[in-house]
Amino acid sequence: MRPSRRRARFLLLLAAMTFAGSDIAAQERAGRGPGQRAPVARVGDQSVPFPAGDRRLRLPVFADGDIAGAGDVERVVVVLHGTLRNADTYLDGMVAAVGEAAPAGRTLVIAPQFLAEPDGAAAAGGHRLADDLPLWTLEGWKEGAGAVAPAGLDPAAASSFAALDALLRHLADRGRFPALRRVIVAGHSAGGQVLARYAAAGRGDDALAAAGIAVRWVVANPSSYLYFDRRRPAADGGGFAEPAPGCAGFDRYKYGLEQPVPYLDGVPPDRLLARFLARDVVWLLGGSDDDPRHRFLDRTCAARLQGPHRLGRGQAYFAYLGLLARPATVGHRLAVVPGVGHDNRAMFGSPVGRQALFGDPPR
Repeated sequence: MRPSRRRARFLLLLAAMTFAGSDIAAQERAGRGPGQRAPVARVGDQSVPFPAGDRRLRLPVFADGDIAGAGDVERVVVVLHGTLRNADTYLDGMVAAVGEAAPAGRTLVIAPQFLAEPDGAAAAGGHRLADDLPLWTLEGWKEGAGAVAPAGLDPAAASSFAALDALLRHLADRGRFPALRRVIVAGHSAGGQVLARYAAAGRGDDALAAAGIAVRWVVANPSSYLYFDRRRPAADGGGFAEPAPGCAGFDRYKYGLEQPVPYLDGVPPDRLLARFLARDVVWLLGGSDDDPRHRFLDRTCAARLQGPHRLGRGQAYFAYLGLLARPATVGHRLAVVPGVGHDNRAMFGSPVGRQALFGDPPR
């Protein structure tokens, strides 16, 4: 069978992407490089329709096949990029992980791209973007805030979470993907921050469930987590308690549920928690992602209350969810990748990571 024209083009570009992307990935691992204020090197060459209220936007994506639809795709992996917005690099790493895992049935990998204001600043080295491509603030896309450009958007309808809703509804269209059986949504670092909150708040999997398509969420190495009450890990490691005064705003969203983004307006916290605990979620942590001074680690007071580094924060959060869930059954699991730090490719490509992505759900 001859490859599609788009897939052939992808294969021709893959070597160049790998060379350039490996340097960006190394910067992300070490917390070096120009940081998130630098414009992205590339903008996704495909897009998903993103209706934001009365505006028709497009969410750019990279993919290893045509996202318009394919009759033989049985599995889709959606991978969310980190703080550098380097979705092309994340696509490359996830394609490699899929190839190493060799899961049965054809798999399509999609890497959506949440562009930020520097990416559209052409005069400062950014790109001349079409006026229907949304731009977020540097931090807003990570927490589900509304896009700030084009001007005049409704913040709830233009949320980065609403953009993910649109992508998942696109995949749920049986006219496009008649053979699709499973969707895996994975996020690393800042993408893990998005997913750690979207897995509680998101609505896009409703369409997938209605179409009989299973969904798994794989959250890898985020800097912080969404807590559902005012308890935080005790400094002495002895359980959870409300922290002493001195960290104003520690329970504001995105760390807690006070003053949430408009996308969450009117959603009761108990409903958020119940949906969250029932979902198939894997918390994937790097056993060596324990640098408390990593440049891209959230070191605000509210984040430090969750633990000293990414590994500690993830382990504490999983224990916290266990307290909230009792005596209910929880669909969440914790998996630690030994010897791996802040490296998306090594995380997802490891045996533990591949099991988290493609292993059978718990019975």
